Amino acid sequence: MAKVLMKGNEAIGAAAIQAGCKYFFGYPITPQNELPEYMSKELPKNDGVFVQAESEVAAINMVYGAAGCGVRVMTSSSSPGIALKQEGITYIAGAELPCVIVNIVRGGPGLGGIQPAQSDYFQSTRGGGNGDYKLLVLAPANLQEMVDMVQEAFDMADYYRNPVMVVGDGMIGQMMEPIEFRTPVKRELPSKEGWATTGTKGNRKPHIINSLFLDPQGLEDHNIRLQKKYKTMKENEARYEAYNMENAEIVLAAYGTTSRICKNAIDKLKEEGINIGLIRPQTLWPFPEKAFQEIPETVKAALTVEMSEGQMIDDVRLALNGKIPTEFYGRSGGMIPTPDAIIDKIKEMLGGLK
Repeated sequence: MAKVLMKGNEAIGAAAIQAGCKYFFGYPITPQNELPEYMSKELPKNDGVFVQAESEVAAINMVYGAAGCGVRVMTSSSSPGIALKQEGITYIAGAELPCVIVNIVRGGPGLGGIQPAQSDYFQSTRGGGNGDYKLLVLAPANLQEMVDMVQEAFDMADYYRNPVMVVGDGMIGQMMEPIEFRTPVKRELPSKEGWATTGTKGNRKPHIINSLFLDPQGLEDHNIRLQKKYKTMKENEARYEAYNMENAEIVLAAYGTTSRICKNAIDKLKEEGINIGLIRPQTLWPFPEKAFQEIPETVKAALTVEMSEGQMIDDVRLALNGKIPTEFYGRSGGMIPTPDAIIDKIKEMLGGLK
């Protein structure tokens, strides 16, 4: 299949349409604006509907309604816009509805800036809304992976009846790379007939979509059932890439664009005879704990590299459970780590290990 050169945000939209997305509800915010713009132009050509809502809050509640009908639906935003959607996201998770949410992350806190960042890690993986719920969170490192993950996200959402979030920093949304639209490996998806609000047509009782439980025991039973589902996700969906791990002295932990910069640093150090490895989580939740628990004995320390003030490092430390010392290097507010700065930090750590 021929490759095409596309901008990241537009490639996300094209991938969603190919995956069968028929409805998009959103509100403009930089740096993801090209995505809703693309959907506004292309969805109607593909028998779909685009609505620019009056706010992010309205957009996510439109997603709630469409998801309840069993259709494939998506929204996108960036950082503070995703924050505004959190109430709707927890409703959708509580009601067990499938949808795809894309976050093209910008710097914060607050309105912050429009440059790329990774400071929404906690917001994505810890549940930005209320209650005990989880999202499947995918973290692509390049546009081909973004396209593949967006397509699969719709299947994952339908399979688990759960929202799936795809997280990319602003750089991934704005860069251009050659991509091909491949058919994802299909899952055997459950029927939606037992819950989707498609109209009774006089043949069945109405389906009720709801996340409200006035009986405490009923709500606890619901939460316990949700936790069983999340446990299944954790067992089956954790993904990562291991890079140059054989005989590595230090393991780097990084995801998204930052992992690409780390690979550059690793390759430069290899030319100097210094062996450094990388574990790149492709799912932020479930976090690939096993990858860190099975590191080679040659690894004496870990370094988490992020475009934030340090968020994923908590999960890295939990996964390592004190096995080796773990340090952090990061830039924030839209500043991007450089390979040379990462190399300097690695050499500083190696000096302390001798």
